[in-house]
Amino acid sequence: MIMEYEFGFIGCGNMGGALASACLKSVKPKKIAVCDYDEQKVNNFKALGAKGATAQEIAANARFIVLGVKPQVMESALSPIAQALQQRTDAVIITMGAGVSISAIRSFIGADLPVIRIMPNTPALVGEAMILYSVEGVDEREEKAFLKGFAMAGKFDKIPESEIDAASALSGCGPAFVYAFARGLVKGACKSGVPEDKAFAYTAQTLIGAAKMLSAYGDPDTLIKNVCSPGGTTIEGIKALEKADFDNITASAVTAAYKRTLELKK
Repeated sequence: MIMEYEFGFIGCGNMGGALASACLKSVKPKKIAVCDYDEQKVNNFKALGAKGATAQEIAANARFIVLGVKPQVMESALSPIAQALQQRTDAVIITMGAGVSISAIRSFIGADLPVIRIMPNTPALVGEAMILYSVEGVDEREEKAFLKGFAMAGKFDKIPESEIDAASALSGCGPAFVYAFARGLVKGACKSGVPEDKAFAYTAQTLIGAAKMLSAYGDPDTLIKNVCSPGGTTIEGIKALEKADFDNITASAVTAAYKRTLELKK
């Protein structure tokens, strides 16, 4: 059976919207449907060629049904469409709710449909996401179609579901921690006399370059050592970070996010 929609997004907020935007680069817009309580968000995607639809229409007519709702309301969001989903044998559920397991999604629906659990991050909006995913009941053809549909979102890593909560505390929440660090760099530069607009530009490019170096060479300790000359300027900054216990402060952000994920776990 040919589905009316290849991908249907139920909820297109920050993360769902970022993925829908990436999907539009790989899939014909008319094969993408979106729904959201915010009509303006739906209209933004309709202007790009996607179709506006209700959750019921997506549940009945989309091959891949992307659940872009908050984990706290996942059960209540699925309740009105559970009966429609129970009639499907040709649908794949894609969920991104932090802490909401595949088994929980299936229990909310009341059917053992194929499920892909993803934990993306917002750099999907610029094609640089780190997307972790786990599958259950998904065949190779469906998995390939999923990866193709979201290919422009970023990089993917398939991992066991048992690892996804801890890993997503880094990749899913990590961009916000990087932005907090960037804010500090800008503040320090401005205090030293750099105009704010230039401080933002220098910070962004410095982070881009450092990220590419880290991706290419790995081992943060070696990279730090390569930048620091004895008695030089960089080493003084590193000493200030060490005095403030920067490593443990940063680690605590990840572990706090993971703790909250466990609290949300279904």
